Amino acid sequence: MAHKKGVGSSKNGRESASKRLGVKIFGGQACKAGNIIVRQRGTEFHPGENIGMGRDHTLFALVDGTVCFKVGRDDRRSVSVVPAVEA
Repeated sequence: MAHKKGVGSSKNGRESASKRLGVKIFGGQACKAGNIIVRQRGTEFHPGENIGMGRDHTLFALVDGTVCFKVGRDDRRSVSVVPAVEA
């Protein structure tokens, strides 16, 4: 008879940390140059006018202005920034 209980390794504990992906600045909202607009894996949203794309497909504003989301041909979604008019 065993005097100790069998000790098995736990099958839990492999959850990875969330990557906080998604839209950070929504359509119609103001943004400044350099602001991150979308964090994504792959090109779920494509860069439009005044938008730069980082090597991890992050979209960011190149100018100050208003964010605008558009659906183009073949249901291709893009993001652009309409420059703010300087008074």
